[in-house]
Amino acid sequence: MNLIRCLHITNASEAIHQMKAVGVDPTGIKLMERKSLHLNLKVEGIDPRTANLLKQEMLSLGGDVAVDGRGLDCSARQTDALIMGTQKHLEKLILKLEQYPDLQSLGQSIKETIKNISKIQYAIRCRKKTLTLGKRTLLMGVLNVTPDSFSDGGLFFEKEKAIAHGISMVEEGADIIDIGGESTRPGSKPLELEEELRRVIPVIGTLAKETDAPISIDTYKSAVAQRAIDAGAQIINDISALRFDPTLAQVAAREKTPLILMHIRGTPETMQKNVYYESLFSEILQYLKTSIQMAESAGVDPRQIIVDPGIGFGKTVRDNLLIIKNLYEFRILGKPILLGTSRKSFIGKLLNETVGGRLEGTLSSIAIGALNGAHIIRSHDVLQAKKAIAVADAIRLSEGYNTPIG
Repeated sequence: MNLIRCLHITNASEAIHQMKAVGVDPTGIKLMERKSLHLNLKVEGIDPRTANLLKQEMLSLGGDVAVDGRGLDCSARQTDALIMGTQKHLEKLILKLEQYPDLQSLGQSIKETIKNISKIQYAIRCRKKTLTLGKRTLLMGVLNVTPDSFSDGGLFFEKEKAIAHGISMVEEGADIIDIGGESTRPGSKPLELEEELRRVIPVIGTLAKETDAPISIDTYKSAVAQRAIDAGAQIINDISALRFDPTLAQVAAREKTPLILMHIRGTPETMQKNVYYESLFSEILQYLKTSIQMAESAGVDPRQIIVDPGIGFGKTVRDNLLIIKNLYEFRILGKPILLGTSRKSFIGKLLNETVGGRLEGTLSSIAIGALNGAHIIRSHDVLQAKKAIAVADAIRLSEGYNTPIG
């Protein structure tokens, strides 16, 4: 009896590996590489006639397009379309769309999407070192210099304790230390500028001299970001993705600093009230896409931007689970992805646990996030997270039984 296996191929590297295992020659691999990757691209809010044209063209190429019945008979003003085919099919579709003046921009969007989801590795340039993202998942250790953060508020509020903990996290394997002085837990109110500066600047100044690990300043205020960079911070982590203080982008551009843009619904004070999305992924992706445009328009290097879907920031438990499960969707933005699930309330609700009992749930979400495309994991529990990531990376990067791990 013949044995038939169903292979799970998610990128070109895996496709090449499998074809080599079969014994395909280099010329054949080059010809078939783009035929091995099947893509499902959803195009939202297009004219029904455009949807029908897409379907006709993809059918002629050997692919297909799924369209709402109202789109097929043009009774709707707008419709969505699910384009289904190999990368080769889509590249041929792009060439066909170039023949239609009104559809050339759509063709370019599809081309850009394919380019973005094909990216595997990124390089983020900090002042002291360049971080390579995409091979080994990097770990960002959380250092809250606050009296009221939801997880560890008050533990590291004193300068000496904060510095000692930062050094300890680096020794445990943190690649980045994320320092924040303002709690952004659900229901929290904004902190005054001078108090935030008083909390974080002395800690950043000392840690920047004590360790080579890049320091990230967790703030949405441009004044705090500038002072933090002057003190030694090398990354800006903005929970509002430039919505609370758009001039933050100018600081990142001027200082040539990597910028993390996170999605939030509302503000920390209001974000968990009446949470509802018409289309969860569409709204988050559009929000981040707009923020990326804001940053790049301000002069931020496109290669220096990282995105974060914002687990827990205006999301239901179901929303958070879907984001982690489908994290790879954020690849279409063409930026590295940061994921922060550490000790968050959705884990507590799933396990019926308080903050102190969420470690196992956190580690599970971290491993799944690393497998699903996170380039950076943000965690309070560095030592344990480092081990979870190491196993997840070994699984993700494994290519064959005879391939050594290391």
